[in-house]
Amino acid sequence: MIPKEEIMGIFEKYNKDEVTIVTVGSHTSLHILKGAKLEGFSTAVITTKDRAIPYKRFGVADKFIYVDQFSDISKEEIQQQLRDMNAIIVPHGSFIAYCGLDNVEDTFKVPMFGNRAILRWEAERDLEGQLLGGSGLRIPKKYGGPDEIDGPVMVKFPGARGGRGYFPCSSVEEFWRKIGEFKAKGVLTEDDVSKAHIEEYVVGANYCIHYFYSPLKDQVELMGIDRRYESSIDGLVRVPAKDQLELNIDPSYVITGNFPVVIRESLLPQVFDMGDKLVAKAKEEVNPGMLGPFCLQSLCNDNLELVVFEMSARVDGGTNTFMNGSPYSCLYTGEPLSMGQRIAKEIKLALELNMIDKVIS
Repeated sequence: MIPKEEIMGIFEKYNKDEVTIVTVGSHTSLHILKGAKLEGFSTAVITTKDRAIPYKRFGVADKFIYVDQFSDISKEEIQQQLRDMNAIIVPHGSFIAYCGLDNVEDTFKVPMFGNRAILRWEAERDLEGQLLGGSGLRIPKKYGGPDEIDGPVMVKFPGARGGRGYFPCSSVEEFWRKIGEFKAKGVLTEDDVSKAHIEEYVVGANYCIHYFYSPLKDQVELMGIDRRYESSIDGLVRVPAKDQLELNIDPSYVITGNFPVVIRESLLPQVFDMGDKLVAKAKEEVNPGMLGPFCLQSLCNDNLELVVFEMSARVDGGTNTFMNGSPYSCLYTGEPLSMGQRIAKEIKLALELNMIDKVIS
């Protein structure tokens, strides 16, 4: 892990009056960049030329850093270009996937909003389970391997893959049949199979809960809630049951979009308690813990119990549903507030208070 002192040494050489907020042109970059502009920051987007159109049309980026391929963002010349523009990187799922988690931890020497040390805890299922379970949150039962499958389970794989390759099954035989089908399609590799995460299939309504932890205020904020449109499962469920059986299609769970939801108000104490517990445990496990945005992906069963099946330890894709604010984020200020603008507000306040070391790594 890059020492915090080294990152702070880099930041000390910056022109603090000309900080640029930068991210990769994908995932949640539109509201990250727009939010930064609303707070008076200069912005830049890292993108390939064929993917630059949205950032030009929406006018969210002041500067463009073009790369031949997104994996180039970890190259030293790109890092130097970022340091020269006094950049603070806001990481999201695509940034981590393209840069590579090892590079983020060990070689990407550009100040980054949040705690880069915690990103591995969302990528590796065992660490994720340790953090969620250790926080006292209700999580699905985990199976040690396919031979233990004794009922409905969900099979997942590591990394920020947007649900690609996930599948449900109910027996050992079904597990290996579906593995074979996904490998034949090129969706999974042998390495993926060895890292399969098998957990109890929980029946419930899906709520992806977006939080923001402010280390400056020591406060957990509820920013918004979303659900996901997933292919091909959401298309398949529109087909009558008798026709589903005749089609004989194994559904996939690739996230293609998101839509905002609200949760019944009586569940909000449970929602806040979950966020508070995770923040407290994260401080113990990987100090300074869960800085800035994070997300708990949950299912609410008919006992009104929220079961957490996954987390994001950085800004999650579902925050795109409230680029102009959510029913929750507007309650704090009375004005529309996106997650991107909330991040920018925290950086701005940290600079004003000379406490930037509390929000970057």
